[in-house]
Amino acid sequence: MDLDRHDFELDDLVEKIRANDNRLVALQVPEGLKMQALEMMDSIEDESDAKVILAADPCYGACDLVHDKMKMMGVELVAHMGHSQMNIDSGMPTHFIPVTYDGDPELAAVLPLLESHRAIAQSRLESVGEETVIDEGAAKERFLDAVGRVAPLTGTRLGLVGSIQHLHLLEDFKSRLEVAGFDVEIPVGGDRLTFPGQVLGCNYSGDDPSIGHYMFLGSGDFHPIGLVLHTGKPLAMLDPYSGDATEMSLERVERILRQRFGLINSVDEAQTFGILIGEKPGQMRRNLAIRMKRLLVKHGRKGYLLALDHISPDLIDFYPVDAYVNTACPRIAIDDSVRYAKPLITPYELEVALGEKKWETGYQFDEIP
Repeated sequence: MDLDRHDFELDDLVEKIRANDNRLVALQVPEGLKMQALEMMDSIEDESDAKVILAADPCYGACDLVHDKMKMMGVELVAHMGHSQMNIDSGMPTHFIPVTYDGDPELAAVLPLLESHRAIAQSRLESVGEETVIDEGAAKERFLDAVGRVAPLTGTRLGLVGSIQHLHLLEDFKSRLEVAGFDVEIPVGGDRLTFPGQVLGCNYSGDDPSIGHYMFLGSGDFHPIGLVLHTGKPLAMLDPYSGDATEMSLERVERILRQRFGLINSVDEAQTFGILIGEKPGQMRRNLAIRMKRLLVKHGRKGYLLALDHISPDLIDFYPVDAYVNTACPRIAIDDSVRYAKPLITPYELEVALGEKKWETGYQFDEIP
């Protein structure tokens, strides 16, 4: 990652520190920027009268705020880098810095993928109205289908999205894609999303039935996996760092769905469940956890509410329960389930296991609105 091509907006941060006469500031950065954090701290301290504390615990997103801890230390301002503000009251002054990247990848490499995905969307559109009643076997096959399992499409538009570092490119790429013959929409999501076209690991609320396939501007597969699981639509990826164009393999998504399928079946006979509640401000879904406990009671099972700031195998595997239901960050159950000795499922998956939700509705991604 070429750090010289990233805008950390330190001048704006220093100006704010000076204007407010802040003397103790906290810096919170994602894992990919930790190696550069000390240099940033030097720059801030050299250009202001403030002392800087690095919040050195892992930072998983704008939902993962450290304000209570920093307030206890006397911190007056938290500078949170690499994410945008959510609909969360941080409880103290916070300066969010998106850290944008000036990369400008060529469009040509991704066009063949987009054309093939548009054809898939068109075939789905033409099949609207087919087969309304299916048996359980067919319903389970639909559950395992990586594309086409969600509500019928009303259009084949291209949804253009990206991670926070590259959102400033979307309008320009929308124009380029329209010149290339695509009908493009930059989706606008709910309150958890700050900018048009933004996606989070836990929220893809900008999806719409008129969007038949997606293009993601960004690197890595964290956001793409969640987007395909949530929408059931083909996804092409263009990496602004490398210029490479790839697609989220349907085979890979189907492997994840088969894993989820197996976990749902594995808790069929489970009698005791640990229900995980996230203590991080943007992940705390207490009411959902209590609803899951009541649902388990309804079906003659037992649920224990367990609250944790950080969820990992060494912190929960030893409890004498048969399985876990995760109401904290939705990606813990999806991305890390193989690390746990006991089944770790989402609230939706528990509802399927208990017969409250039906297989034929297709997989439903656990989303925090």
